[in-house]
Amino acid sequence: MASSTTSTPSTLLLTLLVIFLTTFSSPAFAQLSVSYYGSTCPTVFKTVRAATRSAINKETRMGASILRLFFHDCFVGGCDGGILLSGGERNAPASRDTARGFNVIDNIKRQVDTACGGSVVSCADILAISARDSIVKVIHSDATYIVSNYPYAYAPLVLLLITYHQFLLLISQLGGKSYSVPLGRRDTRTSNLDAARSDLPSPFDPLNVLIDKFSRKGFNAKEMVALSGAHTVGKAQCSSFRDRIYNNTNIDPDFAATRRASCPRIGGDRNLAPLHPQKRARFCNNHFQALVNRKGLLSSDQALFNGGSTDSIVRTYSKDANAFLTDFANAMVKMGNLSPLTGNQGEIRTTCQRVN
Repeated sequence: MASSTTSTPSTLLLTLLVIFLTTFSSPAFAQLSVSYYGSTCPTVFKTVRAATRSAINKETRMGASILRLFFHDCFVGGCDGGILLSGGERNAPASRDTARGFNVIDNIKRQVDTACGGSVVSCADILAISARDSIVKVIHSDATYIVSNYPYAYAPLVLLLITYHQFLLLISQLGGKSYSVPLGRRDTRTSNLDAARSDLPSPFDPLNVLIDKFSRKGFNAKEMVALSGAHTVGKAQCSSFRDRIYNNTNIDPDFAATRRASCPRIGGDRNLAPLHPQKRARFCNNHFQALVNRKGLLSSDQALFNGGSTDSIVRTYSKDANAFLTDFANAMVKMGNLSPLTGNQGEIRTTCQRVN
C-alpha cells in the first residue's frame, strides 16, 4: 500500500525546523537575520527593491554593475561596504575604471533613510539586498512585514510564519527565483586596497589561480563556477579581452572576429562589449553554453572550460539551467556571509562613499 503524502501539522513544523536549522546554523547566520530591521525599518526590502528596479529600468546594465559591486565588496575583507568608499579598494586593478553604480547605491541609501526616518540600515546591507534584487524577481512578502503587521499576542504564529517565509524563499531559490538575504552587517571605517589587489580575480587568471583565490574564501570549484554565471549579464572593456580575441586559440573564430570589430589591437581600451549578447537581458545559463562553444569573452571565464577539472561542471550547467540557478543562489547566500562586521563593529554610514 502506498504511503500517504498528507502533511500533518507536526510534520510540517518538523520539516520547517530542520530547514531553518540547517540553513541558518553558521556563525554568520547566528548574527545576521532576515528580520534584523523588523522594528527599526520594516520597509527596507520593499524600498531597496523599488529603488533598484527603478535604476535598472533607466539602465539595464546597472543590474550587472550592482551585482559586481557586491562581489568585489565581499571578496575583500568581507561584506562590509568597503568597495563603496571613495578611493581605496575601488582603485585596485580589478575595479579601477570598471566598478560602477556607486551613485545608485547612494541614492538607494537616501531613499531607505527617508523611509526609515533615519540612518539605521548599513550600506553593506543595502548593497546585499540590491544585488539580489538586480537578478531575481522577488515574489514573496518579507519576513519583516510579517513581524511588523501581526499583533504581539500572535507571537507564536509570527515565529512560525517567519520560519515558513524562509521555507518559501528556499522553494523559490530552488526555482532560481529568489533567495533570502539575512541582514545586520555594519560598514567598515577603512578600505583595504592591498587585499583588493591580491584577492580579487583578474580577467586574465588561469584556472589554478582562480581555484586558489576562491578556495581562500571558502568556496569550492563548483561554487566558483556557479558564481561565474554572473557573467551571463553585463559588459566588459576592450582592455580586459583584447589579448583573448587576438592571441588565444581556444576561441571560436567567428566570435573573435565579431569582437575585434569594436576592440582594435591598439586604442579603444574602454570600448564595451556584452559578456554574452542577448536580445533581452535575462539571467540564465547561456554563459555556460557560450563557454562550451568557446565563446567566453574573458580568458578567466573560458579557463573554466578548457580541458581542466571544471569542464564537467560547466557542461552540466550548460544543459541544466535549474541546477545552475540553484547553485548560484546558494553560493550568493554564502558570499553574503563572508566575515560581516556585526554588533558594535564598524558603523552605519550616512553616505555610502565616505565614513561618518
